[in-house]
Amino acid sequence: MRKLLAGVGAASAVMLGACVGTPSLDNSGATSFGALQEMCGSSPVDYGADAQAVYSTFFDAYVAFRRKGLSKERFCEFQAGIAQRHAAYMSNPGPQAQSAWANFFLDQRAQALSWRAAVDPTLRAG
Repeated sequence: MRKLLAGVGAASAVMLGACVGTPSLDNSGATSFGALQEMCGSSPVDYGADAQAVYSTFFDAYVAFRRKGLSKERFCEFQAGIAQRHAAYMSNPGPQAQSAWANFFLDQRAQALSWRAAVDPTLRAG
């Protein structure tokens, strides 16, 4: 049951990300996933099946950063926190770890959307 809920939560985050105009991983017209990660001086992380959802989250935080709603330091801390939690999940995968990762990640996704909404009028339109 937890695995199902974690999967549903991750799918919801992906669908929500798609609603706010996040480019796909293979779209060359936007800042790439690797470039977003390299902005903070770290090597790109392989997020596997979660890559698109993580990219959407990083992209929303990046929009907030570019529009002066988020400092570079906070943007990089945000990315590092997600990378650390993902690494912990991958080092001991299992139902409980997957659920913890999904819950953590959905909170981070909501945070990134909140930052973007504060500076992006297209997300505040009624």
